[in-house]
Amino acid sequence: MSSDTIAPLSSAMPIVATKAAGRKPRLDERFIAPITITCILIVGQLTFGVLESYTRTGLAILTSIVMELILGRLFTGKWPHLASAYISGISIGILIHSNYVWPYALCSAISITSKYVIRVNGRHLWNPSNLGIVCMLLLAPQYVSTLNAQFSNTLWPMVIIWTLGSIIIYRLKRFHIVATYVSCFIGYAYLRSLQVHDSFLSEVAPITGPMYQLFIFFMITDPKTTVKSKWGQVLVAFLVATAEHILRLNGNAHAPYYALTLMGPSANLIEIWCTSRKPVPSPPDTLSLQLIPR
Repeated sequence: MSSDTIAPLSSAMPIVATKAAGRKPRLDERFIAPITITCILIVGQLTFGVLESYTRTGLAILTSIVMELILGRLFTGKWPHLASAYISGISIGILIHSNYVWPYALCSAISITSKYVIRVNGRHLWNPSNLGIVCMLLLAPQYVSTLNAQFSNTLWPMVIIWTLGSIIIYRLKRFHIVATYVSCFIGYAYLRSLQVHDSFLSEVAPITGPMYQLFIFFMITDPKTTVKSKWGQVLVAFLVATAEHILRLNGNAHAPYYALTLMGPSANLIEIWCTSRKPVPSPPDTLSLQLIPR
């Protein structure tokens, strides 16, 4: 989730006071996602060392923030909230692996630029970090790979990450997307185990890894790049899992990224088209009022 439902920076503070007198200040909900993804990074790094390097992850985050500030000011005339840029940068820093430094900066730049340049009726179609990663895989496959590390048999990191992710998704009222995708992934993993004569555990194992935690909690549930209706979101989650299943059967190592890149924008375009065809209700006729003398 790129967590792109972000207001201008001038109206955002980490701690906001409630209007009611005597009530304690509460944490701004826009900071929940950045805190959660930071926890995922810490747990993954301390447990299995998922980062290529701290400096390259830092570069991805810094590039995302700088691009967000420049493009946000240029396109909207306001200073944007930086939570979304931080999430995109840290996702790229975790998911991209390269022996070179420049792919981290370029991937972040593509991701943030896509939010402002690729829009239809004011909506951007792709999850920014997912699109950036796919562009790098297509443009520079010899320089870039993606995270494949799994949490193996160590249970507690997975429990921590799924707990934190579930909390944020529940607060955003998008747990049905996660539940649909995970259920479909497990079902398709069983079908693949029958089709390719592999064990079910080896087919379902990837979903326990840190890459899938980010994909499930921050990409397929991104509020700005998912369709509006609940049943539409469930359908898209099913289609993403189905496309991924087909890509995996054909040996695609980056199946989830390509599946979301194909299905997410297609669903958004269909929804935008259907919405544009709905007749706009005309305003009621204005009745002239006459003053009646008493």
